[in-house]
Amino acid sequence: MSSRFVAGMTLDEVIRSAEALQSLGIASTLDSLGENVSTPEEARHSADIYHRLIDAIQTRKLDANVSVKLTQMGMDLDPDLATEIVADLVQHAVAADTFVRVDMEGSQYTQATIDMVRRLHSFPGNRGHVGIVIQAYLFRSEEDIRILTEDGIRIRLCKGAYKEPADLAFPDKTDVDANFVKLTHQLLTSCIYHGIATHDEDMITATKKFVREQGISPKTFEFQMLYGVRRDLQKSLVREGFNTRVYVPFGSEWYPYFMRRLAERPANALFIAKNLLKQ
Repeated sequence: MSSRFVAGMTLDEVIRSAEALQSLGIASTLDSLGENVSTPEEARHSADIYHRLIDAIQTRKLDANVSVKLTQMGMDLDPDLATEIVADLVQHAVAADTFVRVDMEGSQYTQATIDMVRRLHSFPGNRGHVGIVIQAYLFRSEEDIRILTEDGIRIRLCKGAYKEPADLAFPDKTDVDANFVKLTHQLLTSCIYHGIATHDEDMITATKKFVREQGISPKTFEFQMLYGVRRDLQKSLVREGFNTRVYVPFGSEWYPYFMRRLAERPANALFIAKNLLKQ
């Protein structure tokens, strides 16, 4: 099952997956699995994998970028360590003409993640080379997007996969969907290149409708999906002229990655099961 959603264990395997996607006209975001490291040495080892990925993106001329989690970069050990590590990665991405997406974890990390990305983005030369993820199920996301877009920061909008308390997040799918559409409109009219990350065909249809009505070019944003999920839909979007990017995880931490996601939110299990039956 994991091989459907994880692109192997090694850097070479994930690079081959990115090249295969690129041959189909699909860009990729490469993610070395792992969270919540327990020592600074583990954090720096995780960062070294990303430096190797950035080198490979440059030398192989891949239409790809990378996505990092702050807890994997040592955030729980020392926020200054995590900032130093991610700053080095962003500098490398600038030199390689690529991009670092700082992923969003549970709500206890939301403000710290936003603060770090805003700070790194403000450094000379970093503009456009570091971005963030915003989760539509959080009540705060509309205001967060307003602040981030004022800074010119690129955002990946997703619904959110963690279990959050009802005082922080919309508990019902209908409300999450409505907010996702609202926030999508907010992003697409910001004149910044953002990623709309969803496999929900209703959300995709709503995005296409808004783009047509507003005369927005399909090349000014991208749809994003997960590796192995709705591959038929990914190819269809490319044929329709929409920029499409796939989030490609890899590495030996695939098992705890899956188990944490399933334990945090049982609905994730149904999502995986449904997609095993689709192309």
